[in-house]
Amino acid sequence: MKTAITRERLTLLIILALAVAPYFIGLGSSSLWDSNEAFYAETPREMIESGDYVNPTFNYQPRFNKPPLSYWVVIFSYKVFGVSELAERIPIAFGAIVLVATAFALGRIIFSYEAAILSATALAIAPRFLMFSRRIMIDLYLAMFMALALLFFVLAEKHPERRRLFLLLMYAALGFGILTKGPVAILLPATAFVIYLAVFRQLKDVSRLMPLWGAAIVAVIVLPWYVAVYAEHGWLYIKSFLMLDNISRYTEGNWGPSRGPLFYLQVALGDLFPWSLFLPAAIWIRIRRRTDDGRERLALLLVIWVGVIIVFFSLSRSKEDLYILPIFPAAAALVGGLLSSFVSEKLSTRWQQVILWTAALLAIVILATGAAALYFFGQTPHYDLAGAKAIGVMALAGGFITLASLLMRKWLPAIAITALTVVTMNWIFTLKTLPDFERFKPVRPFCELIAGRASTDAMIGYYRFASPSMVFYLRRHIFEYYQPQELQAAFSSGKDVYCLMTLQDYEAIKDSLPAQTYILASRPVFQVKLKVVLEKTEPPQVVLISNRDGASSY
Repeated sequence: MKTAITRERLTLLIILALAVAPYFIGLGSSSLWDSNEAFYAETPREMIESGDYVNPTFNYQPRFNKPPLSYWVVIFSYKVFGVSELAERIPIAFGAIVLVATAFALGRIIFSYEAAILSATALAIAPRFLMFSRRIMIDLYLAMFMALALLFFVLAEKHPERRRLFLLLMYAALGFGILTKGPVAILLPATAFVIYLAVFRQLKDVSRLMPLWGAAIVAVIVLPWYVAVYAEHGWLYIKSFLMLDNISRYTEGNWGPSRGPLFYLQVALGDLFPWSLFLPAAIWIRIRRRTDDGRERLALLLVIWVGVIIVFFSLSRSKEDLYILPIFPAAAALVGGLLSSFVSEKLSTRWQQVILWTAALLAIVILATGAAALYFFGQTPHYDLAGAKAIGVMALAGGFITLASLLMRKWLPAIAITALTVVTMNWIFTLKTLPDFERFKPVRPFCELIAGRASTDAMIGYYRFASPSMVFYLRRHIFEYYQPQELQAAFSSGKDVYCLMTLQDYEAIKDSLPAQTYILASRPVFQVKLKVVLEKTEPPQVVLISNRDGASSY
């Protein structure tokens, strides 16, 4: 049955299309981000260079802390488009769109067509999700496969006459998830699905999930690479990955900063902003409405999915915000269903008032964001990024218009204006702010300078300023030093040395270096905190130093 395209639906579809476009615009214009992206861009390049597609390396050293699927995806893109920032980001952008499409499908299956559009828009407009999707983040691939597994499970429940097909697809998605990041890809979905069956007293029907077929499909996808690794290295890297990189991350707290048990509640609200403010109400309504009705059961499954993932990682000693990315499509679908009911006034009077006040609070938050952007960036010339003031003006205008629409009880225009405001802010950020941000990213220009000067036997690397993307830009091994003795030994080697470090570290160590050194280049880096902005402190400087005669002695 065809779905009629009304004027309201067309408006929402246009906003959704505008929200999706920034995921692909200017993908190759930014240099690599040294937080994570450098590893997932360089490792595939080295695998192509070596012709070895089984043994991942980074900085020409073995890198077996993750399975290889994400590397293989980028290798394929490199083969098609050539090695570049654009080529390595194209697959991750498509992965993000798969997640948006999954949110749309969940909203359509469980709620309505309007809910589907609002669900997809809720995810697509989130600024943090947009940023995650414009650089390689392996967690986004994992989230994509886990979300697809959820979608296929929902389809199997919705269409029992085609259950076998959808379950086979579900297990394929889980297998690819395991080959992306490991056993967590099947552990969390299995837990959510079992809890779902238990809630509706159907655990005895677990055999309908075809577990033996599922095990076979997962094995066919996952085992070939592990067998190949075992044949070459034995249990060494398999044990280090399964035990060290998985279990120790969960049980030990030395993998990152210490974070409290409520950390992921903040992440869910922040990373899915702006429509994350509606998520608590959306979850509570579905819990209160628990019935055997097919749609309500599947809506509760979304709540269970979100809850299992947040609780599981909240109990982990190591916490990173990207770990809960798999909740995004389910959470977006819950919000989309709630907003659809709000716009069509299908909620009770009490809940209609709750959502109204939440929408008003959101408008006020957007207003405050705009005012803060204008104040902070206007008061701090060192961090006056292009487009920042335009973003502030847009946020102010959008917040005021949304409040006016709510006062006139125009629910759909209020929701649409909120979305369009954030979409416009995302466009400005993508077209103006991100390109301007390059002046705070020193690695690529420093590497261009090094490449034009360094001999083949020169020692090149960084000291206490993690810059792994140097390998990608220089196509050679680099040193990674954190102790003064290591740097002193390098400058005692008699070789030419080129090293990145902060100016503060250079001033602290320069007198102990056994050779005269020179600053060849200097760049500011964006490490802004609220205190720094308020005090109008200049950004810290990163310098490229060398023992080879340069522009200036220091």
